[in-house]
Amino acid sequence: MTAQLADKVQRSFSRSFQTYNDTASQQAWVARKLISELRRAGAPDWFGTTFELGCGTGHLTRLLRQNFDLPDLYLNDIAPQAQATADADKAAFIAGDVRLVEWPARLDLVASASMIQWMEDPAHLLHQAADALETGGWLAISGFGPRQYQELTQIGSTARAPGLCTPEALKAAIDGPFKVLTVGESIRQSFFATPRDVLKYLRRTGVNGRAQKSWTRSTLAQFEADYVQNFGTSYGVSLTYHPVWVTAQKR
Repeated sequence: MTAQLADKVQRSFSRSFQTYNDTASQQAWVARKLISELRRAGAPDWFGTTFELGCGTGHLTRLLRQNFDLPDLYLNDIAPQAQATADADKAAFIAGDVRLVEWPARLDLVASASMIQWMEDPAHLLHQAADALETGGWLAISGFGPRQYQELTQIGSTARAPGLCTPEALKAAIDGPFKVLTVGESIRQSFFATPRDVLKYLRRTGVNGRAQKSWTRSTLAQFEADYVQNFGTSYGVSLTYHPVWVTAQKR
């Protein structure tokens, strides 16, 4: 993620911060899935020092607090409004681009849900986590795969995160310094009454931060017609999610 893109993404998520929590149901599912994967992999009940990357409005944060004893919890987000998440969950907050900020020392758990896809080089961030974790420390990361928002891609939208990757790519990036415990993916769909409702949803969740399109009346009408023609169903128009995840322990 270049500095220009990071700034654009930061502005987009900052604008949508107040509406994100109520509309991001798929991201909430991903957070629950990541917790269940940690449990399935045999994670301990206690982590001394935990660092969550891209905490946002706290979908994963709250679940981490509910499921594990976390005496030293640090949260990071590119949107400064996420300070409210840290305050609500009694955590320290580190604002800014996670690749550039100073990470806490002696980490026992690095966790992140629905953020890594915004990195142009997700493997680099995973290597950064490997360097920061103590031996025996845990990693729990989720992002989105190449079929994310496939409807938008097929009709020419640029609202696409730069670091979409397969679960195999996540595994390959950490295999070596880590013992990979679980890895997986899911294809999930949401349905909306109209294509314009899809655009409103993307705006409320801030995930259109990479979009470059300026709408006119005619281009919006064409977008709606193409979307209905290609992706209309009896439930409404579809929007595909492709969550991917990995849990691992540092050797």
